[in-house]
Amino acid sequence: ITFVQSIPSPNRLESLRQYVNAGGGLVMVGGYLTFQGIEGKAKYGSSPVEAALPITMLPGDDRNEVPQGVAPTVTAPDHPIAQGLPLIWPAVLGYNRLLARSEATVVAEAGSDPLLVAWEYGKGRSVAFASDCGPHWAPPTFVEWSGYATLWQQIVSWVGSAS
Repeated sequence: ITFVQSIPSPNRLESLRQYVNAGGGLVMVGGYLTFQGIEGKAKYGSSPVEAALPITMLPGDDRNEVPQGVAPTVTAPDHPIAQGLPLIWPAVLGYNRLLARSEATVVAEAGSDPLLVAWEYGKGRSVAFASDCGPHWAPPTFVEWSGYATLWQQIVSWVGSAS
């Protein structure tokens, strides 16, 4: 409505930040138009929602295509999100490059880059998952992996159990 009709409207990204700060949960999943995205067009970096995320975004195009695949490795096996999952997961074919905040927990990495990062923000919790949750970057071997449903159930459960 703002773009088409030049009518002011609430900043939904600020609303998300306030929601997490007040005790809500947020999961941001990677892709071509997530985080900064292709050619930096998503532009979530420096937006209010970035403040609620456990990562900071790199300027410009943050996509990292890995056509040969990279197997994510768990770096925080005691974190509730990683409980019962193997230390090495099936390969993903790409992800958004992000920087984990020093106060956050890097639960898993793709190569040396953060892939799954979690933290508490205000009274809430948020998670950044830098790859897709489905094709293109998440190939069938990843989405059909026996730990896939457990991973997402534990992400949602952890984010949803904020105080």
